[in-house]
Amino acid sequence: MDMNRKRLDGDVPAPLLVTPAHAHCDLAALLAERASEIKDDLLEHGALLFRGFAVDSVEKFGAVADQIGNARLNYTYRSTPRTSLGGGVFTATEFPQSQEIPLHCENAYQRDWPMLVAFCCLTPADVGGATPIASMREATQAIGAALMDEFEHRQVKYVRHYRPYVDLPWETVFQTDDKAEVARFCDSAGIEHEWLDEETLRTGQVCQGVANHPVTGEKLFFNQAHLFHVSSLGEETAQSMIDMFGADQLPRQSFFGDGSDIPADVLQAVRDGLNRKAYDVAWQRGDVLLLDNMQFAHGRRTFSGPRKIAVTLSNPYSGHLPG
Repeated sequence: MDMNRKRLDGDVPAPLLVTPAHAHCDLAALLAERASEIKDDLLEHGALLFRGFAVDSVEKFGAVADQIGNARLNYTYRSTPRTSLGGGVFTATEFPQSQEIPLHCENAYQRDWPMLVAFCCLTPADVGGATPIASMREATQAIGAALMDEFEHRQVKYVRHYRPYVDLPWETVFQTDDKAEVARFCDSAGIEHEWLDEETLRTGQVCQGVANHPVTGEKLFFNQAHLFHVSSLGEETAQSMIDMFGADQLPRQSFFGDGSDIPADVLQAVRDGLNRKAYDVAWQRGDVLLLDNMQFAHGRRTFSGPRKIAVTLSNPYSGHLPG
């Protein structure tokens, strides 16, 4: 046996901890040899943490990612700031250290998303910086059948306003400085788009509120309404944003699919459901964490000191297309 498996923490079922059975075990080679087995483990547990394999460079992580995923996403139509490290490898979201990133499933604000998210710890933070994860099966149960039905039938609409020096510029989000190319992308993705003036772009897109896992068939809560809604910034900051831009032209906001407001208690119920049994993965240098993006949400705790986490998004899936 080239690897050992056990629970990382006896009180939680995931992530499953995988460690080498002997020194100097190459993780990329091991994954190439045991690819089918690892994929079965990921489907069963939803989250795998490889520790002790010394994956401590972008090149080593890229080699690992080559064995576990296909068709890496280029992260077009971006929601957060990241830096490309080459070859479809990016930094984790580069929000300020003092800002916590709430639990969410990657790209759940789109109709297409990666099924596999892989993280690699190149440099752990001096203090804090853990990645909390949460089972979407448990979160879905905590959110409850009534809200699940409401989100399934009403869906979620994401509205964004792009202006110079506010949030992400449209050139970064769409990875182009050509307005015609933006129009083509939006048309193909079913995104409403309108230039309010020469520099201000408004987009709107209705996406799923829940989704069925393509392999397990489970119906899961799957959207980012709680993350896009201005209330995620906190009451004081949210009010400042409304005062500055107006409630109808916020940099980003979420609604039900018909454009009606999502009540504050509904958003809080979602956040409570996600946070109910979150588990913090405290990073060690060289760790690799694999997440089934529909089975597990992830976030980020605040931290101090240097922290560098590399990420790949792969195995693309379309929630709105057959197959």
